[in-house]
Amino acid sequence: MTAAKTPVVVPSVLAADLSRLGEHLDAVKAAGCGWVSVDVMDGHFVPNLSFGPDFVRVAKARGFFVDAHLMVTNPLEVAPWFAEAGADLVTCHAEAVSDARAALIEIARLGVKPGLALKPKTPVEAVLPALDLAAMVLVMTVEPGFGGQKFMAEMASKISRLRREIDARGLDCWIQSDGGVNAATISTAAAAGADSLVAGSAVFGAPDCAAAFRDLTAKARAAFGSKQPS
Repeated sequence: MTAAKTPVVVPSVLAADLSRLGEHLDAVKAAGCGWVSVDVMDGHFVPNLSFGPDFVRVAKARGFFVDAHLMVTNPLEVAPWFAEAGADLVTCHAEAVSDARAALIEIARLGVKPGLALKPKTPVEAVLPALDLAAMVLVMTVEPGFGGQKFMAEMASKISRLRREIDARGLDCWIQSDGGVNAATISTAAAAGADSLVAGSAVFGAPDCAAAFRDLTAKARAAFGSKQPS
């Protein structure tokens, strides 16, 4: 893989109807989706509670690449649970660890790809010293905790800053945008340089989630890297 990857849309399980989870996953799989995101929230780091490792197992059983986004106060304690469940990529928040490089090394030791996430108010500088160790940097484009929030367009400059850094260093690192990504906003994130775009309600809340996935993917690929705000 190269530093600038073909953009992918990553449906978030958080937005799925859990009574129809298997049906929803099968529908996006048939539409060409190969990657889903499992949001893990502890009610302390963010004001919400969500999934445990079993949701990773459900997605893995259907052949997806699964990233576990740990929005928890103790990511290095819970990361092994998600690695054991079969997560391919485990992302911790820069705000939840004292040493980003050490955290990424510890996650990689579990046999999974390590990622680092940034809340909207956390500057890019928090991840730059550890960028060479990250398989992915997740830029939150909403305040984490709840789905369905409005996309923060001002985060495009953070995405583009990371894109320039990753490309300049020739690193193999995804840039993920998560929060408020829908048909009206996905082009902004992709144009700034995000190549992994998490969409929850825009996929699983649509009348036809397969069609929504395909439409978002087309929009992301058309816009990718076309504009990088300073």
